[in-house]
Amino acid sequence: MTADRPNLVAFRIVHRAMRGDARRLADTVERVARGASPCDAARARAIAGYVDTLCDGIHHHHANEDRLLWPVLERSAGAEVDLTALSDDHSHLDPLLDQVRAGARALAAAPGDRAAAGRLATLLGTLRDLLDEHIEDEERTIFPIIDRYVSGADWRAVEDQIRKGSQIRFDLPRMERFAAPDELAELYRMAGPGLRIMVALVRPGYRRRERLIFG
Repeated sequence: MTADRPNLVAFRIVHRAMRGDARRLADTVERVARGASPCDAARARAIAGYVDTLCDGIHHHHANEDRLLWPVLERSAGAEVDLTALSDDHSHLDPLLDQVRAGARALAAAPGDRAAAGRLATLLGTLRDLLDEHIEDEERTIFPIIDRYVSGADWRAVEDQIRKGSQIRFDLPRMERFAAPDELAELYRMAGPGLRIMVALVRPGYRRRERLIFG
């Protein structure tokens, strides 16, 4: 990857983290709904908080694709790109995210209610499936266009703008969780030693949160 071409490693990790979290939350809450995993008030609140933060991150990501990335693609690639299907997916995401948040709040309000857990598990499964389909489609169709038509400078400008709304205490340790070793090394190389320090600072709190939710 040369400096004047887009480097998609961070975007790939963000996509993988969204998919991975939706999947493991759906699996965890499904076990709660079956009575196979206990869920006291502290765990239910932690699940609801994690769900809320995840949903905020998903909304931030797709809203900024619409606002920042899509115009760059249309300007750079012109007729080579058709974003209709991906934009339609985005329009379906926000109502689903609202339902997922509401389901998580209902579980937090009634930790022992397995029916509430079942409803949330179903919603999370729907979110998982939609993200899987959407992200696979996006990476298959859009990433080659980015690589071919978008300049490195334009891509970095998009990433810089999206990064401004990131949730550092959540996003950085998730990056470490879901990145492959070579991807993580590439991120550290690009960002410099400051990124390692920041990840080390936020890692303990995130890991405690993970243990409470996922075991």
